[in-house]
Amino acid sequence: MKANKAFNLKKNTRAQVGIGTLIIFIAMVLVAAVAAAVLIQTSGILQQKAQSTGKQSTQEVSSNLMIKNIEGVRAKTGASLSSTIDLLKLQVALNVGSSPVDVNQVVISITDGSIAHNLVYGGNTKSYGAMTGFSGSNESADNLEALLTQSTNPTKFYTVDRIRDEDSSFSQGNPVMNTGDLIVVYISTTSSTGAALTEIGSTSGDLQTSNLSLVPRTLVNIVLTPESGAATVAEFVTPSSYGVKENVQLYP
Repeated sequence: MKANKAFNLKKNTRAQVGIGTLIIFIAMVLVAAVAAAVLIQTSGILQQKAQSTGKQSTQEVSSNLMIKNIEGVRAKTGASLSSTIDLLKLQVALNVGSSPVDVNQVVISITDGSIAHNLVYGGNTKSYGAMTGFSGSNESADNLEALLTQSTNPTKFYTVDRIRDEDSSFSQGNPVMNTGDLIVVYISTTSSTGAALTEIGSTSGDLQTSNLSLVPRTLVNIVLTPESGAATVAEFVTPSSYGVKENVQLYP
């Protein structure tokens, strides 16, 4: 007779860490590290793009140029004065916090309601070619004379002169405005009446017409468009009578 054998099963709740589990754990750590590196890199790129976009947007919506004053000058011969404004003198400065502005890239649009011109700086050769008689030296008076007396110049160009330039960085050949600079922009508005006379301010010669006609009560619109930033607009109506004034305050 055989003896009865009893079989007992042991309960063991302890797990054994094998090589497979270790490999899975290492893989998870590596995946997490790669994912973290990708997220950090992506966030850095997005931050740089956001900063660049914000800076560009600020430049586009902010106005760099500011027109502080506009004065009109009438042509004359002796005591005879033109019935129109034949030269505009715009005092232009930079707004607070503006970056430097290259006047070579500033386009000035002007209209008297009938005729419109898009003007570039006399030293800019890209749009219309070189302005006839332009000099890159600091002789702004010579460039103003060329603007007023050389054919087609009044319909295509404007010239400038510096009023305040503490660091001496502004010149006729390199007209770059920095913070604190103040310049005067000359725009020829000589009409057929003014061209029949011989002098505008200290400039004399055979005056050329701009085809504009700034008679009394004329609505004039001027827009300064820099390379970057918002355009600057000045709109005014000429006085009802110029009287015997050679220089007429127009704006503001």
